[in-house]
Amino acid sequence: MAAELTAHQLIARHRPTLDLALETIRTRAYWSPHPEHPKAYGENGSLDTAAGKAAFDALHGTRLDLGQPGTDGWVGGEVSPYGVELGVEYPHADLDVLLPAMRAGQKAWRDAGAELRAMVCLEILGRIAARTMEFAQAVMHTSGQAFMMAFQAGGPHAQDRGMEAVAYAYVEQSRTPETAEWTKPQGKRDPLALTKRFTPVPRGIGLVIGCNTFPTWNGYPGLFASLATGNAVLVKPHPRAVLPLALTVQVARDVLTEAGFDPNLVALAAERPGEGIAKTLATRPEIRVIDYTGSTAFGDWLEANARQAQVYTEKAGVNTVIVESTDDYQGMLANLAFSLSLYSGQMCTTPQNLLIPRDGIRTDQGAKSYDEVTADLARAVDGLLGDDARANALLGAIVNPDVKARLEAAAGLGEVALASREVTNPEFPGAVVRTPVIVMLDGAKPEDEAAYTSECFGPVSFAVAVDSADHAVRLLRRSVREKGAMTVGAYTTDPEVEEAVQEVCLDEAAQLSLNLTGGVYVNQTAAFSDFHGSGGNPAANAALCDGAFVANRFRVVEVRRPA
Repeated sequence: MAAELTAHQLIARHRPTLDLALETIRTRAYWSPHPEHPKAYGENGSLDTAAGKAAFDALHGTRLDLGQPGTDGWVGGEVSPYGVELGVEYPHADLDVLLPAMRAGQKAWRDAGAELRAMVCLEILGRIAARTMEFAQAVMHTSGQAFMMAFQAGGPHAQDRGMEAVAYAYVEQSRTPETAEWTKPQGKRDPLALTKRFTPVPRGIGLVIGCNTFPTWNGYPGLFASLATGNAVLVKPHPRAVLPLALTVQVARDVLTEAGFDPNLVALAAERPGEGIAKTLATRPEIRVIDYTGSTAFGDWLEANARQAQVYTEKAGVNTVIVESTDDYQGMLANLAFSLSLYSGQMCTTPQNLLIPRDGIRTDQGAKSYDEVTADLARAVDGLLGDDARANALLGAIVNPDVKARLEAAAGLGEVALASREVTNPEFPGAVVRTPVIVMLDGAKPEDEAAYTSECFGPVSFAVAVDSADHAVRLLRRSVREKGAMTVGAYTTDPEVEEAVQEVCLDEAAQLSLNLTGGVYVNQTAAFSDFHGSGGNPAANAALCDGAFVANRFRVVEVRRPA
């Protein structure tokens, strides 16, 4: 097919951006090519916000025809956590037709080389960035995130993570030269001389199994890591969050076509209600790479059963914060209150267990007992969310009935320091909005252990009384080792306690944040600098992003001949 986008055009347009990304993953400094404030999108932001909303509204009740081969029907049924029926229909695929069609384009994609593949991926991300406000609406109305979070996390931050994966993919593929002249001296005899060519070759088809809460943020790293390393990619969205990834596939297919490649290198696998095609797909021989975000149970199943594939999982963990002492008590309370409240705690990085010495902590405001710390934190959360408009802007909506059920059950697990309350959203009366609950538990009581050692995904936190800082560190180590953790936090002014917590996190491979009191929160990470997960504890077997996340998506094949 004739390319509308030539290699020269793509390289001229995107090579400077790739070079900046490569430099930033080396220095770990702050950089983002995607603005995270709406005012950057148009003269005042509001016009593009309105245009994005109009584009999203125009999708309601439509059929998103991607032109994929093997379409044998249409599926849909998404209902926004805000109570809006989307009514969008997506192609349902006959896998026996679609998967062979996806493989057909891989030779040309492989032969394009690492640089051109990276340029095509950056063009896809650029097209997505141009529609950020539309994607923000799609993320908001499938995940339940409030608009500003859906805009940031579902837009620029997700795009950053996708670009980060492309940069790491390029680094790993470029580590080996394309060609080498090899000469071995043989003394008096003529030397042995070979010409060698090294080609990164893809594993096969990558499968991205999307999640409900962060469809783009969690989906883009695997999608772009596999695509940039030469693999075709089949995207299987969560049934309640199809639209953001379907739009992504649509953009990718358009760009691939314009660049002269087979659009079937990227395809969508939407499913009928209750069909459960993830297991079927995950064990098909054509699927050679799998990226998954979701429950521990299914992540464990994938790791055990998808034996033909390289499997990358982000599952669940019990995130812990040790509160031992602080020199900024009010700053600590404000930081924790925000961390517990953001998106109703529906983040894999939200703190769950707050380990607080039962004899209290040292602060810049004097000694504070366990009861005082817990009560003050409850007041901080209550103050943060006391205004319903602000509460809606931070909390978003409860994403599914299971989260609501866990929230309601948590109040029966112990003494309630902060009760959850219902918040009305006047714009979306059908939204289920709840503030967090904080439950007081005793770390020395076996009957409380089952609650705080299990993940309780949603706006639920446990203030766990511990005997000492040493007891807290021991509980932390056991929790990370047995249950995993995406994040660990600690507040301490004691160098020995800090060292002990740090050693646990180094031993158990958990990402640690110390003494956060300002505008950086334990449950947020920055692309190009922060690692999301480590791949070294049960919460996830991979990190977003590092070399290990991309390097095993391809192999290097050598062809040698006499010089």
